[in-house]
Amino acid sequence: MIWGLHRLQADAFARAEIDKLITYLQNHRQRIDDDACKAEGLPIGSGAIESANKFISHARLKRSGAWWVVTNGNGMLRLRCALYNGTFDRVFQKYRSQKIKTFWTKG
Repeated sequence: MIWGLHRLQADAFARAEIDKLITYLQNHRQRIDDDACKAEGLPIGSGAIESANKFISHARLKRSGAWWVVTNGNGMLRLRCALYNGTFDRVFQKYRSQKIKTFWTKG
């Protein structure tokens, strides 16, 4: 793939973007080596991520009759992600300390 990108004919702007892509691919070569990932038993598809997205966001935010203000929806997603990835207590404590600071400084 990188060989093909080097061979592309492009104007200066496109060439700069292609060069950024080449650099990214070279720097992350080990992450995109499907055979090596398979050998280590690592997932190479997006199915697990898509399933988690459906479970975490769609199940809560797309309920029948539900509607959300964007900031409230984003906050709900942050809390649900924290709940399911095991960082809820830390995230909630940070949220509480920020709210307390805001409350006391508005005086």
